[in-house]
Amino acid sequence: MSTDTQMDIYEVLKYLPHRFPFLLVDRVLSCEPGKDIVAVKNVTINEPFFGGHFPHHPVMPGVLTIEAMAQAAIILAFKTRDSRPDDKSAYYFVGIDGARFKKPVTAGDQLILKASFIRNMRGLWKFSTAAEVDGQTVAEAELMCTVREL
Repeated sequence: MSTDTQMDIYEVLKYLPHRFPFLLVDRVLSCEPGKDIVAVKNVTINEPFFGGHFPHHPVMPGVLTIEAMAQAAIILAFKTRDSRPDDKSAYYFVGIDGARFKKPVTAGDQLILKASFIRNMRGLWKFSTAAEVDGQTVAEAELMCTVREL
């Protein structure tokens, strides 16, 4: 396994089954399998959720910030397993602990997504995650997921 791997959007697409409008990782700045990942989500005024959340004060829904952190964590899981998504299985959330939202995310922000591997026990993956804008934490949570056969 390689360490400190950068990934452009074309490489990201190989590791996430998500597509527009639900693909929330634009680039990976670094990834050390079994350890951590740093990724980017550029938040633009063109995001489909801004039209209704909220028209006069666009704010990225907190649940989508959590989803962006989860997508970064899943890339880390795939890189750690040295595998890619397939049509036979999928990762599912099984728990979100300690979710905190510290500042709204708005159009023009660049989310820096961080996920650190905590453990994988009996197919249950656990990560410590955070999202930052301009060096300030805007959200954090411990996320748990598992792989299920389809």
